[in-house]
Amino acid sequence: MEISDKVPEFLLETDDGQKIAWLGTRLTGTAKAWDLHRYDTLGEEDTWVNYSATIRAEYENKREVADAQIKLGQLKYTGDIRIYFTEFRVLNNYARATGEGLQEKVDLAMTSEILRMRFAHFLGVFADDEGFLAATYQAGLQVERMKALEKARKNSRATRTDDRKKDGQGKGNPDNTRKGKQGIRTERKGNPPTKEGWGNVQEALKGVPQSEIDTHKKDRENCWRCGRPGHRTFDCYAFTTAAGTSLPKAPWKVAAVTKEAPAPPPKRKRDKESEPLPAAKQQKVAAVEEMTTDPPLWASEEDSDF
Repeated sequence: MEISDKVPEFLLETDDGQKIAWLGTRLTGTAKAWDLHRYDTLGEEDTWVNYSATIRAEYENKREVADAQIKLGQLKYTGDIRIYFTEFRVLNNYARATGEGLQEKVDLAMTSEILRMRFAHFLGVFADDEGFLAATYQAGLQVERMKALEKARKNSRATRTDDRKKDGQGKGNPDNTRKGKQGIRTERKGNPPTKEGWGNVQEALKGVPQSEIDTHKKDRENCWRCGRPGHRTFDCYAFTTAAGTSLPKAPWKVAAVTKEAPAPPPKRKRDKESEPLPAAKQQKVAAVEEMTTDPPLWASEEDSDF
């Protein structure tokens, strides 16, 4: 075969005369002589469709056509629709698949996402192969844009999560913050609220297994030391964690914050009128009243000066 280059795909605005002239300059040998003879015979009346079909029929390699048809059937979409259609058109220059055969090869090569996208946006039957190829190409581009956008969003969410973790942990001290309902609350740094007690968070967390600390941190309302709600790490004096692990004794002795001892009931005052006195007290009271109401035996009227 003496055609020096493959028949290309031209821009839409290229007319038939320009296509024929361009390809004629690429021919050599007997193919060049054939081109000159055809021009002398048909001149400007020749068309690109007839010209390209005739030159292929005259000079193409039949084995090359068969190979191109096999490769066209094996060609698959691998994630870039531009690359697929570039390779497809190059092979189809020799395979010359058209109509249902062309559409079948393309549909089998596409992913389900691209086919669903094309069916959703292009209804009905395609009038020609170029319309079918253009619709498939646009559907592939749309699916690839959606995947790129989803990947960008996923990366953005991962970045924001990492930033929140870094902000929550602070610098140099991964345990000095915790999240609450009102956002991020910073544990008190430096000295504890009183002269006695935990010097810092690390001191409070000594003896607590790291696995339990991580579990306690996940619940934003719980103490990191014991894992129970209602207080902060600096104020924790529990003897055990929520999981039952024994904890070191706090710097001062207080009751565990997990279960406060109930306050003793207030002393009830006795109602003198409603409740009787004990028997012993009744005797004493009666004796006192008798002494204060009855005159003594020695205080008689005979002894009175009046």
